[in-house]
Amino acid sequence: MIENSKKPLPLMEAFRTIQGEGAHTGVPSFFFRIGGCDVGCHWCDVKESWDAGKHALTDVSVMLKMLEDQDLTVVITGGEPLMWNMSLLTESLKKKNKKIHLETSGAYKFSGTWDWICLSPKKTKSPLEEWYEKADELKMIIYNLNDLKWAEKHAAKVGPNCQVFLQPEWSKRDLMLPVIIEYLEKKSNWRLSLQTHKYIGLP
Repeated sequence: MIENSKKPLPLMEAFRTIQGEGAHTGVPSFFFRIGGCDVGCHWCDVKESWDAGKHALTDVSVMLKMLEDQDLTVVITGGEPLMWNMSLLTESLKKKNKKIHLETSGAYKFSGTWDWICLSPKKTKSPLEEWYEKADELKMIIYNLNDLKWAEKHAAKVGPNCQVFLQPEWSKRDLMLPVIIEYLEKKSNWRLSLQTHKYIGLP
């Protein structure tokens, strides 16, 4: 993680949309996508985010000016945003009374102040243990049958109030969605997450 919280962030994109996944599906949200990721999922749908050097370094003050009063929920995603120190960004958003949600693989050290943490572990770089107790939501991407067993291993580590989701990987959704639905009928602690923004044509 880059320790200096006052450094500009490699902002890949900023956009207003409807949260399409997980516990806050359907919530109007403003997304900051931070560039840089070395987790390297082969099915990643934003591989253009991986190289932080391709994205303009942007001061937090500039990012804040992109927000409007109606942007109540701000989602910080990537890439892997925790490669960078999130303290200044989140403190600044808090001063604007924003609800701040994080989407992370958990592969990097914790920083920032968050209202909601979505932990989405990846096989290529495991989460640090500290993330399991901090997670409000565990979102497991299901690419094949073995991923269900892998998901259970991570679910066993999170706190009792953490919401747990199984989400079919987009390119395998037609194959894996029926499998997940059948699994949910037996495992009622899990919930289904879909990338609904893609179904309705939003970013």
